[in-house]
Amino acid sequence: MLTKSLTLTEQVAHRIAEDIADGVHAVGAKLPPGRVLAEQYGVSAAVIREVTERLRAQGLIQSRQGSGSTVVSRTGGQGFQVSSGVAVNRELLANLYELRMELEGGAAALAAMRRNAADLNAMAQALALLETHLEHPEQGVEHDVSFHVAIAAATHNRSYQDLLQYLNRQLRLAVSTARANSRLHDGLSAAVHQEHVAVFEAIRARNPDRARQAAVRHLQQAANRLQLDHLFPAGTPTS
Repeated sequence: MLTKSLTLTEQVAHRIAEDIADGVHAVGAKLPPGRVLAEQYGVSAAVIREVTERLRAQGLIQSRQGSGSTVVSRTGGQGFQVSSGVAVNRELLANLYELRMELEGGAAALAAMRRNAADLNAMAQALALLETHLEHPEQGVEHDVSFHVAIAAATHNRSYQDLLQYLNRQLRLAVSTARANSRLHDGLSAAVHQEHVAVFEAIRARNPDRARQAAVRHLQQAANRLQLDHLFPAGTPTS
């Protein structure tokens, strides 16, 4: 029975991790589909997405879009971690934005040099869906994240993709916080969307310097809108 001492995500993730450790889900086997897990544990699909992100961050599973999640280890690794408290801790949220500026600025520059037609199509589709759901928080977060993931894929550098996937949970928290804030101000969601468009246009134009600047500026503006800029260490550019 699920208890209230831990969040639903923590409880379900712990139970699945125990099953993996006990061999119920063997290394190399696929986890049941998300809808099956949701029914099994009596939680929503959103909780299961968070669970799989946690298990992936622990090094227990790998996920591929369209092919589900595969168990890759019976024990979790103790690699690089970013605190899950970024949604409520402003200093940690500021640190995450600072990290994203470096990571995603570099990814945008590489994407501008290496992108192909399929990459541009993936970015364009994410942007189109994002524009359609500007005022719908849950869908908006999904398409926002998809856009950033598409840029990472366009680097054709597996490490960028793996690191962004590793940070998926933290990325969703940051995006969700920023998008919720944007909806409090008339016209701001549309303005933020144009920042995404600027990144896309620079990548399409094969201009790495402009792509890097557009990506960093977008994240700087997001941090400014959340009034996080004063939390950055001295010397960090925020405008």
